[in-house]
Amino acid sequence: MDKFVIEGGYKLKGRVKISGAKNSALALMPAVLLNNGINRFENVPEVNDIFTMIKLLKHLGVSANFENNNLELNSSNITNQDAPYEHVKKMRASVYVLGPLLAKYGYAKVSMPGGCAWGPRPINLHLEALEKLGAQIILDGGDIIAKADRLHGANINFDISSVGATGNTIMAAVLAKGESKIQNAAIEPEITNLCEYLISMGAKIEGIGSSTLFVDGVDELNAANGEIIGDRIEAGTLLIAGAITKSKIEIEYNNINHLGAVLSKLKDSGAKITINNNLIEIDSSNIDAKSIDVSTAIYPGFPTDMQAQWISYMTLANGTSTVSDNIYTDRFSHVPELIRLGANIERVNNMAIIRGVKKLKGAKVMSTDLRASASLVLGGLVADGKTEVLRIYHLDRGYEKIEEKLSRLGANIERIKTVEF
Repeated sequence: MDKFVIEGGYKLKGRVKISGAKNSALALMPAVLLNNGINRFENVPEVNDIFTMIKLLKHLGVSANFENNNLELNSSNITNQDAPYEHVKKMRASVYVLGPLLAKYGYAKVSMPGGCAWGPRPINLHLEALEKLGAQIILDGGDIIAKADRLHGANINFDISSVGATGNTIMAAVLAKGESKIQNAAIEPEITNLCEYLISMGAKIEGIGSSTLFVDGVDELNAANGEIIGDRIEAGTLLIAGAITKSKIEIEYNNINHLGAVLSKLKDSGAKITINNNLIEIDSSNIDAKSIDVSTAIYPGFPTDMQAQWISYMTLANGTSTVSDNIYTDRFSHVPELIRLGANIERVNNMAIIRGVKKLKGAKVMSTDLRASASLVLGGLVADGKTEVLRIYHLDRGYEKIEEKLSRLGANIERIKTVEF
């Protein structure tokens, strides 16, 4: 397993380009199961979750060619509708194949999904929506078996706004007979990206960007090309890297409106933000960060995927701040690791209370999930001495060559191969 070795205390400067959003790509890629043909995607990040999805799609019969962030998927020869545990266990987004397979082929067998080892993230919303569309759902051991001659339109009102359930339901509804109304739908940019791609395939969807979607099912869809939006979480993470190191950096990012909540909180903390077309400059030179409270919320609120990084930033802020996660209430595995770096953090239910300290000190810390890993890297950038971040395979699931981007900005960070017994 690889690890990062970081020598803290270096100022950052320069400009980096933000990669495509892996969460968006993971939604669009299974959509090719709805058509028969060659689909091409631009701006696809080269991260492990993408390779995991490619392996799953290949198992189903999709052929793939992935080079220089361009991905070609040929769905002309789907050979089976069974997504087994060996492929699905690594990533929760694997469940995205359920809706398309069911809608196109009338059958899907998908193992219960895996992924980050934190928190209950049940898929009951996915299954309940598919049942309303006419599917027969059977839970057989660790497998979801779904059947339907043809799905039919339905009114679906999610109890909780869910990105995954919304995406799966849309992909099922586009080939259903009749119109579906999806209420309390997720409005995240990744869902908008998916809807726009489905429309390019010939789907009929109205209400994009709102919490109420209308989907008029069609008989078939054609192959199409799509472009993956920029990764708002990577953008936010690198902006915090500039803020926590009291540096001045620029990021190239073409979806600035997706970052509203994060930019607002950074400004509140004292960082100077300048936006010029697709460039965001953050200048925290000679600025002592103010303690700012954050509560995560569904989009356009502060993202739960930025919670861990914000806690790292607040460890050196003046005063006391609180960070509450209202989306995933037990997503705090990074807290004890940040304490190893010298942070003063108290966990109370779904809240972290952070009392700013004068400095952090390098130590060995262990990654436990994707965003927790990013928070530890941020801590290492400012900790005195050397920080070793172990098990960074979590980080590799969602950040494309993050150490190279940080190095270009002036960080002293190195990837080292390790052997664990």
